[in-house]
Amino acid sequence: MSLSLEQGTELCRLLADPSRCRLLILLEAHELSVAELTDITGLAQSRVSTHLARLKRAGLVQDKRVGSAALYSASGNGGAAGELWAHLRMQISDAQTRIDLERAEQAVLARKHGQTWAESVAGRMELHYSPGRTWEATARALIGLMQLGDVLDLGSGDGVLTELIAGHARRVTCVDVSPTVVAAARKRLAAFANVEVEEADMHALPFADGRFDHVFAMHALPYSRAPEKVLREAARVLRPGGRLVVATLAEHRHEEAMRAYDHVNLGISPEQLGKLMRMAGLTVESCRISSRETRAPYFEVVTALGRK
Repeated sequence: MSLSLEQGTELCRLLADPSRCRLLILLEAHELSVAELTDITGLAQSRVSTHLARLKRAGLVQDKRVGSAALYSASGNGGAAGELWAHLRMQISDAQTRIDLERAEQAVLARKHGQTWAESVAGRMELHYSPGRTWEATARALIGLMQLGDVLDLGSGDGVLTELIAGHARRVTCVDVSPTVVAAARKRLAAFANVEVEEADMHALPFADGRFDHVFAMHALPYSRAPEKVLREAARVLRPGGRLVVATLAEHRHEEAMRAYDHVNLGISPEQLGKLMRMAGLTVESCRISSRETRAPYFEVVTALGRK
């Protein structure tokens, strides 16, 4: 997004105030009222209200009515302001913000008095802990519906996905290019007789055509400078009617995050991923942004399903 000099200067002024940054960090984690923000930060209520109004005009926060109160939260977008904040937020590590977040937890717990747990988190339930209520537990329950046949796990890392699906597949083959990671996967998966782990390049797979019923590329593409080759290889080793499942970062601009995790590209759009899958000879059954992180820098994930 291009900005005039005046617009760019105004955005810098908006985020140059430490109080506004404190409020944004709090509102990424919780929905909070003006009164709660005042108690947490020690700022005057008039100042909190003024800061929130400016942040709302910039598209960085939003509010909703709950009874007679208004609860504020980070909006997760904000255009140019959101991009600048996402970059700044990644660099902030401050004792005051940690204290603020601890106080916010106490404020949310105090607000819960007289409500059930479900009532207190309604609308944001997936962001809050409850005993046994985890994404892993949900995935393990749903995976029981699947019979996967022969599976290839591309860029398998230390085998966490294979550990989840091995009991529902005839055989799982893991592929990773790192000897260290392959050794860790072999250790993790040693108890599974139907699993093999191979050190290999996902751009040039050492398997015959049509060997697998399912190929998973779960967050493998960020480590490829030639994702079209990965997709062609995945399609080649699939049996007719077999499926490729892809999860990968959507296109983004956060180069520092990319370097921190050894990614070699800045993600891919659903449109481009779908195009590459079709070029590989697959029928694209779905390809879309399926999730967006609630905290800066708000990474999005593209999931895709293709059939040979």
